[in-house]
Amino acid sequence: MAVTYLRAGVDTERGDALVDRIGPLAKATRIAEVIGDVGGFAGLCRVPSDVDEPVLVSGTDGVGTKLKVAFATKKHETIGIDLVAMCVNDVITTGARPLFFLDYFGTGKLDVDVAHAVISGIAEGCKLAGCALLGGETAELPSMYADGEYDLAGFSVGVVARSKLIDAQRVVAGDVAIALPSSGLHSNGYALARHVLLEKAGLDLEATPPELGGQTLGQAMLEPTRIYARAVAHIVNKVDVRAMAHITGGGLPGNIPRVLPDGLGLRVTGLPARPALMQLIATLGPVEDAELARTFNLGVGFVFIVPEQDRAAAIGLLKAAGEAPFVLGHVERCGDVAFEERVSFP
Repeated sequence: MAVTYLRAGVDTERGDALVDRIGPLAKATRIAEVIGDVGGFAGLCRVPSDVDEPVLVSGTDGVGTKLKVAFATKKHETIGIDLVAMCVNDVITTGARPLFFLDYFGTGKLDVDVAHAVISGIAEGCKLAGCALLGGETAELPSMYADGEYDLAGFSVGVVARSKLIDAQRVVAGDVAIALPSSGLHSNGYALARHVLLEKAGLDLEATPPELGGQTLGQAMLEPTRIYARAVAHIVNKVDVRAMAHITGGGLPGNIPRVLPDGLGLRVTGLPARPALMQLIATLGPVEDAELARTFNLGVGFVFIVPEQDRAAAIGLLKAAGEAPFVLGHVERCGDVAFEERVSFP
């Protein structure tokens, strides 16, 4: 019998079937700048004509071992939101408007229903971000992945006028940090979370620890990462936003210093109540506070740094956008200290 690609493990008909199902998902995210439809060799998007000296801003990321929770629970509908969030939330820290997103989905044997669920989440994330799902790549790679598993990566591009680019160089001592809450772990620290909760404590993903208020452990661990693009768009041209930070891997100590000039640090005075899942990890580990802070977001998803005189206006605008902002702390002089020590906790 002649050897075929199918006998080697790649079913191109399944791939074609997935492309047919993706088309309507991408179409639902279309923005005015998109040219053409999904399915060609490349996606086309024009630069908005109303942006002076446009600067393109790009970001790429994955979802990490949060995927392992999706595999174990067989819940794939929201992991795509995480993928978009991890890319877009970085891009918007510059003041950019997200324009489009592309994804990569790799698996050993393509399950069209699973892939469709994942990409449905990606499309939903694009809607939340206000950007277009411009295209992507689906790869069936026999023997590369364990049965029932896949990998995800994403790439986002935004645009901002050069004169409105936020590069954090204007931050000064006395500025205030205003934060927006996270929705949970977002997409960071899952190696530690899984080790503590599933391996060390032996909890089942269907368990309902009382600390989680009726959610199963799997539901709490799969809570999708929040996308902050609309909040940024609502505030960035109305008050003097001097810096923005996405609180991702490394937590507050690993991300806030990235948007502070040398010699400045943030004194945290308004940390929110620790999210229930993080507290459960801290208790069952046990995990010390310092380790928790440099691994997880501590309930803080995104941070704006503005002049003290703009505090009330910024908070008002964010509340009008449906957010729940709070004052996280103030910028202070800190001298020549280690990177993570530029964020001090109460």
